[in-house]
Amino acid sequence: MKDNVFTVERLINARPEVIFDVLANPARHALIDGSGMLQGADEVNSGRLALGVTFGMGMKMGIRYSTVNTVVEFEENRRIAWQTGPKGKLEPYVAGRIWRYELEPRGDRTLVRESWDITGDHQRVLLRLGDIYSKKTRRDMELTLARLDALLTSP
Repeated sequence: MKDNVFTVERLINARPEVIFDVLANPARHALIDGSGMLQGADEVNSGRLALGVTFGMGMKMGIRYSTVNTVVEFEENRRIAWQTGPKGKLEPYVAGRIWRYELEPRGDRTLVRESWDITGDHQRVLLRLGDIYSKKTRRDMELTLARLDALLTSP
């Protein structure tokens, strides 16, 4: 992890708009999640994402919990990012990480870059201790891009 941003990339045999349609639809996030933690989108706010939209996600890491995510970057077919964490009393302690996807056309394919940005995360000091968490995060992100690839390119 460099400068609090951890990034993985994968070249996917699909156009940016096709990939972006998956990323901008929270109902499809659990299909590509490489961590196994995402349990599904909150049905109330699970329409197509846009800048400023807030959406919930059911999670499971030992116990079930939910997150609130706000889209903080949005450029159609090029970039989408959301900041995740609970709102309310816990926000000053555990909120702030950003998940970002950037898409670069490469002919008929697209370079997909997924980033985990903890620059503004209230737990960044803890997240940077040791490399166990970063190794798991890297593996999970690589699996996410592999699952995205398979979803879009498998017959």
